[in-house]
Amino acid sequence: MSPLTGQRPFFRSRWVEVPPGVEELAPETLAPGFAAAGVPCGLKAGGGTDLGIVACEGEAASALLLTRNAAAAAPVRVCRERCDGGAIQAAVVNSGNANAATGEAGYEAALAMRDGAAAALGLPPAHVAVAETGVIGVPLDLESVLTGVQAAAGAVAADGGGSFVDAICTTDRWRKSCTLRLDGVTVSAQAKGAGMIQPGFATMLCFVQTDGALAAPEENLRSACAASFERITVDGQLSTNDTVLLQATGEAGRPLPRELLDAVLLQLALEVVADGEGATRTGRVEVRGARSGEEAERAARAIANSPLVKTALYGRDPNWGRIAQAAGMALAGEELAELGPEEIDAAELAGEGREAELSVDLGRGGESAHLYFSDLTHDYVSLNAEYTT
Repeated sequence: MSPLTGQRPFFRSRWVEVPPGVEELAPETLAPGFAAAGVPCGLKAGGGTDLGIVACEGEAASALLLTRNAAAAAPVRVCRERCDGGAIQAAVVNSGNANAATGEAGYEAALAMRDGAAAALGLPPAHVAVAETGVIGVPLDLESVLTGVQAAAGAVAADGGGSFVDAICTTDRWRKSCTLRLDGVTVSAQAKGAGMIQPGFATMLCFVQTDGALAAPEENLRSACAASFERITVDGQLSTNDTVLLQATGEAGRPLPRELLDAVLLQLALEVVADGEGATRTGRVEVRGARSGEEAERAARAIANSPLVKTALYGRDPNWGRIAQAAGMALAGEELAELGPEEIDAAELAGEGREAELSVDLGRGGESAHLYFSDLTHDYVSLNAEYTT
C-alpha cells in the first residue's frame, strides 16, 4: 500500500457544478460539531496512520449505505445487522486490512472494534458504525486495533480531519476530502478509493458530516450517490467493503442545501477516478439514443470498462472503432445500426487535458446514461501485481 505521495487535484472538476455563493474551506476542515482523529496501530507496513474515528458531539440523523457485493466483509455485515443506520453518532475505521473473507472470527473482530470504540466514546454500540479497508483474506490483528481505538478516541478533536483521512487511505496517492459552506450550512466529507471501483453502489469509503438539518437522510444520500459514486468506474470491480455514511446534526438551524451535498460527493467521486491507481486522465462517456435507461447504462458501462477504450484514453488515441466495438458488445444479439464518426465523438481523447468527454448516439430511442472512468496505465498493472508483497 502506497504512501500519500501524489498532488491533490485542482478543486473543481469541469463536471462539478458548485452553487453560487459557496465558500470553499480548507479540505480537512470538519463541519461544526464534529471531531476526528487518526493514529497508527500497526496494520500498515512502515507504521503509517491506519486507525481513525469521526464523531459528532450529540445526536445525529444519519444514513448508512453499504456494498451489494455478495461476499461482503465483516464490518459491512456488522453495520447491517448490529447498527442503527438512522442514528449513527460515530464511525471507527481501519486501513491496511479489509477484514473480508475472514469467517466468524472476522465478524467478531469487527464487532469488538465497534464495541471498543463505543465504550471509549461513551456511546451506545448501535450508534457506532465500523468500516475497514485493505487486503482481503488476512485475519485482523485485533489487539493492535483495540489499542489504536483507545488512542484515537482519546485524541478526537475538531482539527483532526486530516489525520482521519490519512487513517482511511490505502493505495490512494492523495487525501480525498472536501468542505463547503453555503448559507450558513457546512458539509465536510472524507473519502478513500483508487482501485476496485465499479458502479453498483458506493464503490469506496466515504464519510460525510453536516450541521444542516435533514428530514430524510437516506433518501438524500441515495440521490447524491446516484449522481456521483454510482457513476464512476476504475476497473469494473465491486468492493467487498464499500461504505458511505452521512451524519447530520441540524445545529446550523437551516436545512442542508441539496446542491451542496451533490457537489461535495461528485467532487470526491471524480477524485477517486482521477487517482485510479496510476491513472493520468479521467473520461466521461455519454450514451444517447438508447431504447431504455438500462440499455444506455449497459452500453456506457461496457465502454467505460473496456481496456481498449481505457488505453486509448491513456495514449490520447481518438480510436472511435474501439468505442463502437464496446457499445456493440453490450447489445450483442440485437439489431444496431452501424456506428461511425457521425455517431461517435471521440475527439477529446486526443487532447492534452486531464479530462476528456466522448459520446455515442445509438439512434434507437430517447434514453441516455453517463459514466466517469479512468485510463489504464502501466502503473495500475504494476501496483496490483505487487499489491500484497
